Amino acid sequence: MSATAPHVLIVGAGTGGLCLAHGLRRAGISVAVYERYRTRGEGLLGYRVGIGPTGSRALRECLPPELFDIYLATCARSPRWFNVLTQRLRRTASFELRPDTHPVDTERSVARMTLRQVLLTGMEDVVHFDRTFTHYEQRDDGTVTAYFADGSSATGDLLVAADGTHSAVRRQYLPHAVTRDAGTINIATRIPLTEHTRALLPERLQRGISLIFGTGGMMGVLHVMDFKWDAEGRLKPGVSEADAALLSRWPGRVHDPTRDNINLVVWSTARRFPSDVMQRRGDELVQVALDLTGNWHPRLRELLMRGDPASALPIRVSTSEPVPQWKSSTVTLLGDAIHTMTPGRGVGANTALRDAVLLCRQLRLAATGEKTLLQAVADYETAMLPYGFARVADSLNRSGTNGDDRMYKPVVGRLALLGARGYFGVTSRVPRLRRNFVDDFYTYRGEED
Repeated sequence: MSATAPHVLIVGAGTGGLCLAHGLRRAGISVAVYERYRTRGEGLLGYRVGIGPTGSRALRECLPPELFDIYLATCARSPRWFNVLTQRLRRTASFELRPDTHPVDTERSVARMTLRQVLLTGMEDVVHFDRTFTHYEQRDDGTVTAYFADGSSATGDLLVAADGTHSAVRRQYLPHAVTRDAGTINIATRIPLTEHTRALLPERLQRGISLIFGTGGMMGVLHVMDFKWDAEGRLKPGVSEADAALLSRWPGRVHDPTRDNINLVVWSTARRFPSDVMQRRGDELVQVALDLTGNWHPRLRELLMRGDPASALPIRVSTSEPVPQWKSSTVTLLGDAIHTMTPGRGVGANTALRDAVLLCRQLRLAATGEKTLLQAVADYETAMLPYGFARVADSLNRSGTNGDDRMYKPVVGRLALLGARGYFGVTSRVPRLRRNFVDDFYTYRGEED
């Protein structure tokens, strides 16, 4: 290990950490990743993550070219519409999104597990599983040592916390940097996409991102995940020769159980949920969702009933409290480890990828001797913290992810609901406003990043 060729330790093999690892390896910088899961197949199976231009641009810069092409090939069919619905399936607004003819400047849907397998491809000798981080020690010689629950340790020049919202690295390094309960709870479910479940949805919902504004402060979002392979894992008819060749030789396919599905998430203020909701699983949790959506359209409720009970997951939404910049050192953070945001704007993964490529660029400069390692880390943090916490604040105030949102108030909530529906309805019907809405959708997600 030398001052101009750092060895980087990354704690956490999530989206941001693995993207960074790829970028460092492409730059010839030594890197090792330590992941608490025991195998590459553990984690959130099948749930959607939206990757906008910011995220795709970061992946294109960090991944080997063929692996980036595999990422594109493994994405679900891109959403064609952004829909706003009532709980009775009445469409109050619909915005046509841009076609996915460009590899970067579009909105892409990918399953978390599929993206994980893409990012693990070619990194098998770099990623160390079953390593639960416990603490680190910064040494007098400028190195940092990470310790793990199995008694092992690793020493490098820089330790990067990419271990998510409950980051153990952050707890030690920045104990004052905390997350707080946003006041809302999600129940996420996954429904197999079959001819029957597809037929439950109008055509635009089959090809879109659909936001549900329900009465009584119940919200929802629905995504249809339609991949290039069928329920048996065979490539579907009509897949291009190029994509078929990429997917056929991609070794990660054997580790990915993801199949066509519908993601349906319902949420509201935590006050609406049973006190033990976070302990419930399976059919009991699905029943909570059904109890809370009693006045929803029968087709939406049938989707909940046809979901895989084992996939139902309660999520207590968290948000980070902003902190002032600290004195940089041989420890830094990216993604949810430093700026956890609610799903209000759907940019958590994109922001983690933005962090990864920014940090990678800075470390390349350190590796070539153009700046010191500490200066590279400081420059990264100076750029990352303002946009990271700006998105934390913006996300908290969108789509009812804040438990104090007016939509959850007894009387004002009805007016807020009517206002939200009216805003989307008018915006979708006035050509100039509709164009501005779509432009903002892509600009915010990084088209002009």
